[in-house]
Amino acid sequence: MTVKKNASRETLKNPSQQKAKETTDFPYPPKEDFLPTTREEIERLGWERPDIILFSGDAYVDHPSFGAAVIGRSLQAAGFKVAIVPQPNWRDDLRDFRKLGKPRLFFGVSAGAMDSMVNHYTANRRLRHDDAYTPGGRHGMRPDYPTIEYSRILKELYPDVPVIAGGIEASLRRVAHYDYWQDRLRPSILADAKVDMIIYGMGERVIVDLAHRLNDGEKIEEIQDLAQTVFYSKERPSEEDIVLASYEDCLADKRKQAINFRHVEEESNRLKGAVIWQSTGGRMIRINPMLPPMTTGEIDASFDLPYTRLPHPRYKGKTIPAYDMIRHSVNIHRGCFGGCAFCTISAHQGKFIASRSKESIVREAKKVTGMHDFKGYISDLGGPSANMYAMSGKDKSKCAVCRKPSCLFPTPCPNLETDHRPLLEVYNAVDALPGVKKSFIGSGVRYDLAMAHSGDSDKDAASARYIKELITKHVSGRLKVAPEHTSDRVLKCMRKPSFSLFRKFKGIFDRVNREEGLRQQLIPYFISSHPACEKEDMAELAVETKELDFHLEQVQDFTPTPMTLATEIYYTGIHPYTGEKVYTARSEKEKLAQRDFFFWYKPEYRRLIADELRKMKRPDLLARLYSNNRSAKNDRDAKYQRGAKPRRR
Repeated sequence: MTVKKNASRETLKNPSQQKAKETTDFPYPPKEDFLPTTREEIERLGWERPDIILFSGDAYVDHPSFGAAVIGRSLQAAGFKVAIVPQPNWRDDLRDFRKLGKPRLFFGVSAGAMDSMVNHYTANRRLRHDDAYTPGGRHGMRPDYPTIEYSRILKELYPDVPVIAGGIEASLRRVAHYDYWQDRLRPSILADAKVDMIIYGMGERVIVDLAHRLNDGEKIEEIQDLAQTVFYSKERPSEEDIVLASYEDCLADKRKQAINFRHVEEESNRLKGAVIWQSTGGRMIRINPMLPPMTTGEIDASFDLPYTRLPHPRYKGKTIPAYDMIRHSVNIHRGCFGGCAFCTISAHQGKFIASRSKESIVREAKKVTGMHDFKGYISDLGGPSANMYAMSGKDKSKCAVCRKPSCLFPTPCPNLETDHRPLLEVYNAVDALPGVKKSFIGSGVRYDLAMAHSGDSDKDAASARYIKELITKHVSGRLKVAPEHTSDRVLKCMRKPSFSLFRKFKGIFDRVNREEGLRQQLIPYFISSHPACEKEDMAELAVETKELDFHLEQVQDFTPTPMTLATEIYYTGIHPYTGEKVYTARSEKEKLAQRDFFFWYKPEYRRLIADELRKMKRPDLLARLYSNNRSAKNDRDAKYQRGAKPRRR
């Protein structure tokens, strides 16, 4: 599709949604360009054996968005021989765990780019039928809790070889945590997985340091001072350390679990956190603090590694859905200072932003333009939050003592640098590349950040220019943003701005579209069943979004995931920062009753919703929601279109 420079009225289709060409349509790189996955590939490289073997729950895609590739390439750049075993079969005679033999230094295990239980199950604990990180989207290629299963097998086969766990699953389960899928408090994954050490967070710097120390002859049990590591320790806590309530005490008292969470979140969001300890099963687990954020040079070096940006040749001709989504995207930074109550980004990546240089971003964008199936569209030029690039505290000494999990809630921190000009320079540099017709912003945009007033007229003008350029040049017909709710009480619990700010942003979006002659849509994301949300809040959400002319499609039922504020509230019933009790919908019936309000506009839901509003004694909401439809009495008796029947509760 040809796109005119002035952004035509056409709705552009995001290339990430287009079906990619089969990999057989172009000269595929040889296997030697990838990290080896078989004994044959190792022998071709002339190795006797690898130094390190990585086991991953994901398919091996040699791309900087896939953790196993980042860790493997980082170790390779440091001079180590690294092999990868992707999605090993844990059900048979374990040949996948035996085929490469014993590494010289250690095994690494990871569940993959997602927590396995989020990957496998819906918010209603129903089994999913696909897996985006597997060829063909096939389900069942990894077990539940791969970190536990892979490490158990490796320790049985090779008891004398260190096993190091990493990735999202291990990172977010590093302390005692609530597991929604088993509906119970579980200990640190260190207690269940047969691993010698966990590396949490973004681990390429730590894994390289660990490899060097093991290579120099240190024993794994002797290494106690590496940042971002979790292990059993016989040492005792110092006065400066934080000792959490034990796992057993938390089982007996949920309030102690809530207090623990606050300590862990605050220390995870400090520039220099404290060492944390937790007793589990009579043994002390030590959690060393996070490293400071990467420098620009360090993050550039990670993204500049010689990735092929392709799935391994073993998958030639097969589609890996997660790869197809990001194959033409470029990640420009790490970290997020939003601190949303339901999000795990800061617990894993930290709240401080590590930004790539413009030159590194442009180098990667050039690689994308050279891909065989590139049609001129960068599918996403973003990060965990699209518009936090190059932002940090103005006075770093204030950041050094700050414990707040969010720099944006309840209002943007006055010490926060909100200048959008560096980001605009990146956009302009990428858009100027030969072959780039348009760069889309597919990552979530924090409109509250873009609309924040700094008091500096030049910076505020740049923010206004950013919003206009975003709308006119970087939207693929639909701009997705996440107000998450309309109730200020619920939004406060979520650590999100008031819905009134979204209304202002929508006004800007509509005005720019009118002025530029564009016909684009604003697509808001909302969550039901979040802590503090009741049915009446969802009813009001339905009315407010209806009056803004939204028929909601991008909706989500709250799913408790380890190490988020919202999950701790869901499990304990207590807000860790206030000690107050908070209502949360827990049963499937309660959750569905809230979720129904998203679909007020569907005839088959009308009767259910009308009945609920009558029970709430909210005829005002009933009238506003169906004022342009049949009367409430007729709604009760109306036949449903397409033979739909009301769901029984």
